[in-house]
Amino acid sequence: LSMGNQTTEYYFFLLGLSNNLQLQIFLFFLFLLIYLLTLLGNVIIMLTECSLQTPMFFFLSHLAFVDICYSSVTVPKMLENIIAKQKTISWEGCIAQIFFFFQVACAEVFILSAMAYDRYIAICDPLHYTTIMKKEICRQLVGGSWAMGTFYAVLNVPPLVNLHFCGNNIIDHYSCELPSVLALACTQTLINYIVLLITVLVFGLGSFLLTLISYVYIISTIVKIRSAESRHKAFSTCSSHLIVVGLFYIAAFFRYMKPSSESLAYLDKLVSVQYSILTPMLNPLIYSLKNKDIKNALLKKFGKCKFLQ
Repeated sequence: LSMGNQTTEYYFFLLGLSNNLQLQIFLFFLFLLIYLLTLLGNVIIMLTECSLQTPMFFFLSHLAFVDICYSSVTVPKMLENIIAKQKTISWEGCIAQIFFFFQVACAEVFILSAMAYDRYIAICDPLHYTTIMKKEICRQLVGGSWAMGTFYAVLNVPPLVNLHFCGNNIIDHYSCELPSVLALACTQTLINYIVLLITVLVFGLGSFLLTLISYVYIISTIVKIRSAESRHKAFSTCSSHLIVVGLFYIAAFFRYMKPSSESLAYLDKLVSVQYSILTPMLNPLIYSLKNKDIKNALLKKFGKCKFLQ
């Protein structure tokens, strides 16, 4: 079947994480809980930005919004398929899922780079922080992150239209991910893999290098601080961001840069769960636990709630 000259609706079957009925019920409630916690945690982070109107929390609120979008690309459809008799997704739905997944994931890595740059200015050039990190600059960095995400998705998704599928429409995954879809095509997919490899290197490695360079300067500056207390305070402002960056990049590069292999299919699913479902839930928790300003803002906004006190 050619996707470019398609006359009938075409579906993919998603095998999901397990065929065991009891395990599927457990997974449904587990991922529903994770999704609800993701929404709750990130919405709370977005609300605290109103109280903490600084560049750092401006970026953090946008990261929270991106994490909501990121999780929403895959989890609702995943939950639907767990309880559905026919675990399918249409070709159009699959294309849309890949597009928005790429867009949001790329936007996230560049927002993480913008946050690293913000910390670089705060620690390495604190006297000029307020003049450099103006609202217009912050908005441009966030807008640029979304533009890069859209460009990344546009480069990878249109070539899929010319793929042909010769009957094999079973995806051994819980969502449509580009490597899984390319593995089913019976026509040449070399161009798709080349575009994917180049864009991952340019966008993924590019954003990673921006973050890395910022932290090289940050760490070299922190090392030169004589006071142990000041060093600890400076590093504590970056530690949560470093954890989030590490969680995302390690898993994502493993998924998209390693060779395809059926023997590693289940490991692919677990890694994908970590960066597309667990990370968006963990991000607000990591920032909340590691940052006193967020904890104080939460207490002010929700101080009447006894469990927060």
